[in-house]
Amino acid sequence: MTVHGIDHVGVTVPDLDEATKFFGRAFGAEVLYDTLPKERGPKQGWAVERRLGVPQGTVEVAVRMLRLPSGPGIELFEFGGPRQADPVLMCDLGWQHVALYVDDVDAAVQQVIEAGGSPMGEPVPLPGPESGRRNRFVHCRTPWGSVVELVSYPDAQPYEEDTVLRRWRP
Repeated sequence: MTVHGIDHVGVTVPDLDEATKFFGRAFGAEVLYDTLPKERGPKQGWAVERRLGVPQGTVEVAVRMLRLPSGPGIELFEFGGPRQADPVLMCDLGWQHVALYVDDVDAAVQQVIEAGGSPMGEPVPLPGPESGRRNRFVHCRTPWGSVVELVSYPDAQPYEEDTVLRRWRP
């Protein structure tokens, strides 16, 4: 068995079509296919609850796979039902953000803003073992509050002096 990399990242969104527009405008994502088109949904019941580990009464409204220009896919889920919490914060347990490698952090931030998202601060240098003259990152919020990190590390990183292992680079 060999792990080859991340195939896709699943994101629950309040509105599938609006999220599709955001990811398209901000990151050039394109619709690959709809696993569950809205007009065929919603799916509900014991099979959905058990398969996805969601509370009783949850309905799976729609599911769509997006293709980024390079890298893993983004699978969008729209749910309805008795429970839906706010997006997790960085301090919450579990998966809490997706990092996208970009060529130009400043230009990517501008695209996020134009698509309806917002940066959580200014782009800053990557720290410590990731540092380099042009290595930078910034965290942004999507219009519904999920976190996307924009990262770029075109320069060699100090950790590379201590190991032959390398970070996967798009």
